[in-house]
Amino acid sequence: MGIVAAGQKLSKAAQRETMAGYMFMGPMLIGVIILVLIPVLATIVLGFTDWNFVAGFEQAKFIGLDNFTKLLDDDIFLTSMKNNFLLLFVVPIGMAIALLLAIIINSHVYLKDTMKVIYFMPYISSVVAVAVVFQVLFHPTFGPINQFLMSIGIDNPPKWLSDINFALPSVMFIMIWVQIGFKLIIYMAALQNIPRDLYEAASIDGANGWHKFKKITLPMLSSTSFFLLIIGIIGTFKVFDLIAVLTAGGPSNSTSVAVYYLYDTAFVNLKSGYASAIAMVLLLFVFIITLIQWVAQKKWVNE
Repeated sequence: MGIVAAGQKLSKAAQRETMAGYMFMGPMLIGVIILVLIPVLATIVLGFTDWNFVAGFEQAKFIGLDNFTKLLDDDIFLTSMKNNFLLLFVVPIGMAIALLLAIIINSHVYLKDTMKVIYFMPYISSVVAVAVVFQVLFHPTFGPINQFLMSIGIDNPPKWLSDINFALPSVMFIMIWVQIGFKLIIYMAALQNIPRDLYEAASIDGANGWHKFKKITLPMLSSTSFFLLIIGIIGTFKVFDLIAVLTAGGPSNSTSVAVYYLYDTAFVNLKSGYASAIAMVLLLFVFIITLIQWVAQKKWVNE
């Protein structure tokens, strides 16, 4: 009888703990359902309709796969997706620069905390402020960059953000500059967790700096690099504010990306069903890329 009573008491205690857990989870769970799950399900449904959100739900017209077939012939959408894939180069380039800076600062700089703050400032700065500053720097006539280029004998410097051929590389440069601080902080934290004994043992065996980097630093940072790679690639598919303020997708859609085109389609042209189809395609690409990375990480990530 005593064992049964103890079991019942334990069961009641476990139930109280479970209820308390749900109470703590409740606000967040409700927020996720309302702000994430329901919009995602609504987007999937609306992707198969011809709908203008101003007209109301009663005007929604089911059209099957027509929105998705139109995407295959939509030059702006195809250009936007191409630009998104070109922006992927921002991720490994930024990671390489951040890792190099992290190694230098961690090994050869005394004011480490000051350097962290300096490099981290662009990441926490307002995107609007950053965009306005670079609009001034990249001004084709009066910008400091072109003024300097003309002062050293370059008569026709690039028009940067106003040039179809240089607009997207200019945006990529700004993205790298903004994101380096975050990646630098993450890499420096990871570098400080690598046991010094490994480097000392390698030195005793006669390994030089390159061999230490290749055989110790890179493998020990593989999980950190994988983390930065995942969030970096997802981040490139979510780029919107910088494009909206800096170039508005121009010139001639040369800097348009999928999220900006989605916004323009939904809230400027009021084609909510077509915009939902764009969102579904974008979600599919992000899911596939993330899945490939998760499979590949088993071969190169050091647990």
